Amino acid sequence: MSLLITVRGTAEETYPAERATLSVTVNIAGDDKADVARRAGEVQGPLHEQLEQLEQLGAVTRWSAGQVQVYSHRPWGPDGTRLPVEHVARLDATADFADFARLSGFIDHWSGQAGVEISGPAWDVTPQNRRVYEAEVRRAAVDDAIHKAQAYSTAVRRGRVVAIELADPGMLGDQREGGPSPMFARMSADASGGAAIAVTPEPIVIASAVDARFTTETS
Repeated sequence: MSLLITVRGTAEETYPAERATLSVTVNIAGDDKADVARRAGEVQGPLHEQLEQLEQLGAVTRWSAGQVQVYSHRPWGPDGTRLPVEHVARLDATADFADFARLSGFIDHWSGQAGVEISGPAWDVTPQNRRVYEAEVRRAAVDDAIHKAQAYSTAVRRGRVVAIELADPGMLGDQREGGPSPMFARMSADASGGAAIAVTPEPIVIASAVDARFTTETS
């Protein structure tokens, strides 16, 4: 008589970070619209030039930057009254770095500029390698499911197990939803502002889970 065994296999591997995504936001505020636009433009030029140079060196694999946008508003004062009109010039840029030493220098330079805010870096692996790593972790999760099922079969004096169903968590029909996602990654996205920033890449953890059903015969 065959026995059905249903298990969840899991696996997790850690890989070194291969790229870092950095966001740069420029906010220049003042009471003269033309002046804030001019000051933002003075930041835009050198920022674009440096990103272009880093791209040519291979330190940046991809970057994008919008145009300077200027808007006006009347802020509220601490006593609840409306203050005079304030003009704000804003510029956003994003860059993917492959050279972490140059990333550190870039952050050191721009985080000290007036009106410049740095967000990130968000660490990750390259898209090409992510597919390879995820396939590796999926295979390891299936191996884990096989080992679990075989351990159950051996414990009740049954023979070799044979897989009859494999699915992402919760998709076998009789299991509860809400289990861990079939594939996910954890990474750091934290960096503080200030000079002399030490940029330390965070390892990328890729994990996978699989639900599996096996059958076995009495040995």
